[in-house]
Amino acid sequence: MEYEFQKSTLPNGIRVLTERLPASRAVSVGIWIASGSRDEPGEFSGISHFIEHMIFKGTETRSALDIAKTFDRLGGFSNAFTSKETTCFHAKVLDSHLDIVLDLLADIFLNSTFDPVEVERERQVILQEISMVEDSPDELVHEFFNKSFWHGNPVERSILGTPETVSRITSSHLRFHMNRFAIAPQVLVSAAGNIDHHSFCKRIEALFSDLSNGIHSAVRKPPRGNFDCFFKEKDLEQTHIMVGLNGPSSLDPDRYPTLLMNVILGGSMSSRLFQEIREKRGLAYAVYSFVSTLQDAGFIGIYAGVAPENTCKVLELIRNEVIRLASEDVSDAELAAAKDNIKGGILLSADNTDARMTRIARNEIDLGKYVSYDQVVEKIDGVDASQIKACAQKYLDHGIAAALLGPLSKKERERCKKIVRDA
Repeated sequence: MEYEFQKSTLPNGIRVLTERLPASRAVSVGIWIASGSRDEPGEFSGISHFIEHMIFKGTETRSALDIAKTFDRLGGFSNAFTSKETTCFHAKVLDSHLDIVLDLLADIFLNSTFDPVEVERERQVILQEISMVEDSPDELVHEFFNKSFWHGNPVERSILGTPETVSRITSSHLRFHMNRFAIAPQVLVSAAGNIDHHSFCKRIEALFSDLSNGIHSAVRKPPRGNFDCFFKEKDLEQTHIMVGLNGPSSLDPDRYPTLLMNVILGGSMSSRLFQEIREKRGLAYAVYSFVSTLQDAGFIGIYAGVAPENTCKVLELIRNEVIRLASEDVSDAELAAAKDNIKGGILLSADNTDARMTRIARNEIDLGKYVSYDQVVEKIDGVDASQIKACAQKYLDHGIAAALLGPLSKKERERCKKIVRDA
């Protein structure tokens, strides 16, 4: 069932999006900036994520404790996140508390002080967060792959930044970055739940009327994948493997057959990789695939954590399954199961106001329009086996890339390189 979607653009350029769910008692609200880690100056990599941490640490009229107590009293949920292309500050509360949470979100968005004492304290927290990734090889191999595959483009950087860049960010840098990117044309407010669009717009206009309508926008250079085999030596009990091949951007119509291809390849427990590598051979506890999209690029990623002596074997099995997708039609049964999997996940998320709030915002940022659930289901149902095969062939034209983290001998490295080159 579809609910009422509405969009308005305020006089200063802020876009307001709502999706009304009259049967819900909840409202999810997000303040979005169409800017993320790829838009940061290299010397201040991680500054958007730093702002994400600092936004709840105090305004001109509220302390960090005041902010925390207000959210706790509302019995709701608040958080923030940064991606390569967006930054979001969001909350979920009862519909009766909407005015209170809007006032609070507007205050932290517009009036955060970025107090130098709090900045120094939070810097240590972020440095610990970076260290945690270093100590988590299944996460670190993703960072290593991104840095190697997208090398030469800002999207290669970690969203967290590095110890060096995070250590040089000051309170004034945070304020300057916020003033530069949090301008009205790049800001949108999305909400889903029991909400009236007209009154919501009036409230947002009153709260955000003073936000600058500057003309700055990020200048992005499309990234190009580096198709090679990359190694990072680390004393571990396992070798962590990331394999990648070209994929669709978030604007590419091929994203629909690619989503189905991903489910068939490694995106489910009945997928080819899971069954072949884990269930039949017992070579890995964790093995899966995923699709990573940007507005101008994308890749299909495959991860596996294996015993070092099985590294080459598993890498070869992954390569062979990718080649198989490009050379054979998937079966009718596989295709039907993949469609049910995706449609089930999409439609089950429709009951969640957070998911709806996020979805309408991402559609606006990436596509510039609203896409209904029915439209997505129609696109998924319209995909046939030949489209999946054609996508796999197109993506494989460039070959595959691989990043390996762990203990590997020189002989094993050479064998892995050959497996990748032979794709």
